[in-house]
Amino acid sequence: MLLASPRGYCAGVDRAVIAVEKALERYGAPVYVRKQIVHNIHVVTELEAQGAIFVDEVDEVPEGAHVVFSAHGVSPAVVNEAADRGLHAIDATCPLVTKVHREAVRFARDDFEILLIGHEGHEEVEGTAGEAPEHVTIVNSPEHADTVEVRDPSRVVWLSQTTLSVDETMETVRRLRERFPELNDPPSDDICYATQNRQVAIKKVAKDADLVIVVGSANSSNSVRLVEVALEYGASAAYRVDYAHEIEQSWLDGVETVGVTSGASVPEVLVQEVLEELSGAGYRDVEQVRTAEEDLIFSLPKELRQDATGRRDERALGGRASGERP
Repeated sequence: MLLASPRGYCAGVDRAVIAVEKALERYGAPVYVRKQIVHNIHVVTELEAQGAIFVDEVDEVPEGAHVVFSAHGVSPAVVNEAADRGLHAIDATCPLVTKVHREAVRFARDDFEILLIGHEGHEEVEGTAGEAPEHVTIVNSPEHADTVEVRDPSRVVWLSQTTLSVDETMETVRRLRERFPELNDPPSDDICYATQNRQVAIKKVAKDADLVIVVGSANSSNSVRLVEVALEYGASAAYRVDYAHEIEQSWLDGVETVGVTSGASVPEVLVQEVLEELSGAGYRDVEQVRTAEEDLIFSLPKELRQDATGRRDERALGGRASGERP
């Protein structure tokens, strides 16, 4: 087995999950969460068992209750609706998503048209677009870039969802620039470090793997992209699973080398279960394929940094995906 590293939890996911756990600890159950806190069915189920209640919209939350905004971010309209209902909101938006929100606000203020590269309907895209809806046009794919229209080609900028395929995003930008030569770039890369690092690692694994297994949920954009990247970079087959028991024996027929990775919202315990399942099928030699070291950490949401006694909690986050097999 070739075990990709980095994989699993990123700092933003770690921060969001701990935010829900700490809110439950501090305020007691139930604590409400708008949408899935991160896109992983196992994480959501575990938090539900602790007393978290997941809702689609804030109008489902009882007035005066505590509600956590997910790592994917929300639009100003959602923030205002929560305030109108007297909810105690805890913003667990990933700081890297918040950065994109601020870029959207700034470019809209300067009267740029924003071409937001991302998947329409994804919570992150809805939140970012909601910062400047009159200035944002969503570009779903490289093919969409060939047909999108803008008001003034001299005042256009692109931003992106943080969890996209790096290669596909750059192809979309290339096509946009062919049509709009004065297209402006964001001040810094919008695709998050964890998404990029996991894609780089699986590219290296895929060229030597007959099969790649990606641990992650179906609604996890970055997990789905890892399957696509593995196939593009040489794996003969690649599949996504939530749990080890979903691995089908037929996938392993004739396979000598299996690559394993996981999306940025996947706890390491699920990867270890996959390794155990594969070990039982005869794949007992595990080789780490490491392409980067990750040490970025984020502090807790500001609403949780001060405890009931007035002391500030500056607990550092990140690294919960440690405990890798040697």
